[in-house]
Amino acid sequence: MAQSTVHRRFHKPGAVQLCTLMNIKTGGCTEDCSYCAQSSRYKTNLTATKLSTVDSVLEAARIAKANGSNRFCMGAAWRDMKGRTRGMKNIVEMVKGVRGMGMEACVTLGMLDKEQARELKDAGLTAYNHNLDTSREHYPSVISTRSYDERLQTIENVREAGIHVCSGGILGLGEVPLTDHVGLIYSLATLPAHPESFPVNKLVPIKGTPMYGNEPVKLEDIVRCIATARLIMPSTIIRLAAGRVSMPESEQMLCFMAGANAVFTGEKMLTTDCNGWDEDKAMFDRWGLSPMQTEASKVVEEPKFSAQSFHALKENGTEQATA
Repeated sequence: MAQSTVHRRFHKPGAVQLCTLMNIKTGGCTEDCSYCAQSSRYKTNLTATKLSTVDSVLEAARIAKANGSNRFCMGAAWRDMKGRTRGMKNIVEMVKGVRGMGMEACVTLGMLDKEQARELKDAGLTAYNHNLDTSREHYPSVISTRSYDERLQTIENVREAGIHVCSGGILGLGEVPLTDHVGLIYSLATLPAHPESFPVNKLVPIKGTPMYGNEPVKLEDIVRCIATARLIMPSTIIRLAAGRVSMPESEQMLCFMAGANAVFTGEKMLTTDCNGWDEDKAMFDRWGLSPMQTEASKVVEEPKFSAQSFHALKENGTEQATA
């Protein structure tokens, strides 16, 4: 298969990145995303919470790292970060703490402006997740409170700040796979740079949301979407995200063969179930898969300075000049 050839050229065969996601602020979102349990517009029996403490988030990251996760992702149910100065301060500390453990740090906080993106970059943030969800054409059927171009602007702000872009979609939103899956990939592939990662979510229908009762997306459409993304965006990491827990192991393997090379693993997704670490470790052993190690997973060390006399500095400079 062509996508397998491309995959082997740009990625280590059998290497799959393990990522863990934590919901650091649940529910109460003012958006009307018709698939989301965290929207305040729908009755989903979800209890809204305040932002988690820095210590509790870093403890969860330590557990994830001990179980082999390479990237720790933090999600907050907000429309944007306007007026959230205190929240941003705490999130900056979370990012610094996760990076200090030698893990990649990713957050999804809604819309960001350029200044906020730079602040997160300065904290050491590896990636920012901001999904397009679906094609531009189908998007108005999914959400009305945020435009497609607003999503693209946040992605641009993140990219300009030097943060990796993590952006993908949700399959099963009532779209036409033949056109809307291609449209989603086209929107991302024609950005100034391909996203660093492309999460592929299978809709988990939540009772109380407008998308509850949607016809499930077919396996062949998931696999075809992954294979197409691999061919079009060869260096991008393709991540199996929400909904993987409903897929038998054989179906997951088809997704890996099509080009997927990352998964979310751990105790939970944002509001839905997730495949556990032990389950995934057993699957990796059965199929000869190995956890992916990435360049971004390095401990961020503060610069070290030592007091030196002017005479010593002058001698060092002379030695370097004559070396």
